[in-house]
Amino acid sequence: MVAAALAAEFAVSEDAIRRDLRALAAEGLCRRVYGGALPVSGQTQPMFARIDKDKARKQALARRAAESILPGEVVFLDAGSTNLALTEFLPEDQELLVVTNSIDIASAVLRRPDLRLIMLGGTVDPTIGGCVDLVAVQGARALRIDRCFLGTAGIDAKFGATADLHADALFKRAVLEVTQHCVVLAMNHKFTTRSTHRICGLQDIELMLVEHDVPESHIEPLRGGCPNIVRVEDPQAAGQ
Repeated sequence: MVAAALAAEFAVSEDAIRRDLRALAAEGLCRRVYGGALPVSGQTQPMFARIDKDKARKQALARRAAESILPGEVVFLDAGSTNLALTEFLPEDQELLVVTNSIDIASAVLRRPDLRLIMLGGTVDPTIGGCVDLVAVQGARALRIDRCFLGTAGIDAKFGATADLHADALFKRAVLEVTQHCVVLAMNHKFTTRSTHRICGLQDIELMLVEHDVPESHIEPLRGGCPNIVRVEDPQAAGQ
């Protein structure tokens, strides 16, 4: 959307259009750019706008993901609303060290006195909800991570896991360089989202957890690269 074109179409000032676009961006409904705005989807939607969306479905993935964690592990929780849900299900009293680049995840982990926390710093990206700049990359490369819960914008049979933002993809690659086991919690929309920047191939993902109702046509092409794809329980059935 171009601000000047919208002003002409609705016979209002460009200042009025810019105010409206700022208000829409604050609600996570668009992304402001110079001269106008762009639509949002997936990872380009601000973190705060994604937290409460499909909460029960994210919890179903998170509950199953927590079962993969072993006592004493160093666990990396990548910035993302699904990984934020995982903080509710982290095993208790197992001497876990949690590493994250996400402000919301770090805040949730701090409420657990049995968990230790490393927060990777740097400049906070409001879209990511955390840090993905060079400072964060250098911090990640100085660690040894047992299990990484990788956030993705999209998953593709040919290109693997992808991200919308270049800096985010670079940061995730740095984390994977020091990670032994990679786990992805994949909501259904990840399989139909086209993202620009490649993070890793499917062969780099040890375990992919998918929703109970994901079409088989979405995940069958992935099995050659990532054979360990597991459907989680229907969250409605789990709540009964």
